[in-house]
Amino acid sequence: METRFSEIIAYFENIARKHVAIGHTDEEKHFFRLELDEVLTGLNSKINFPALILEGYDFDFTDSRSDNVIKNRSGAFILLDHCRDNHDFDRIHQIWDNLEEIGDDILIKILKDKRDRNIKTIRNFDMNDIQAVLIANEVGQNYGIRYSYKISTHKSNDVNQAKWA
Repeated sequence: METRFSEIIAYFENIARKHVAIGHTDEEKHFFRLELDEVLTGLNSKINFPALILEGYDFDFTDSRSDNVIKNRSGAFILLDHCRDNHDFDRIHQIWDNLEEIGDDILIKILKDKRDRNIKTIRNFDMNDIQAVLIANEVGQNYGIRYSYKISTHKSNDVNQAKWA
């Protein structure tokens, strides 16, 4: 069965709930579904920090001429925090250090879940595809790290006759 976007959202929301530094709950929200442009142009004041923000993904297909179709989903998540003084570079650097540590924790947790094979959503997550970049929104005084990832899954190329007239 193919991984659904809703499963990826649920997986990352669970990460935000379980990581003690993020501490997402239904009452105190630290997990959000936003796109990068929304993060960079201004955020809702109801965001609690640090925040884990999951972006949508795009995808492509590869075939290698062997009829083994692979669906490659490329997405990203952002770890974000707030600094009241955008000229306090020591504090900004401390935020980036802290978020990088949380990001490392998340990636190690994903690898553990992948190794344990109990969560199919990230079964084909590959650390070789991870890239991270520091981000800054000086207008909103938010600083973070954006992690891009790829999840590749085999796609059945069998025609489901029930879907065709």
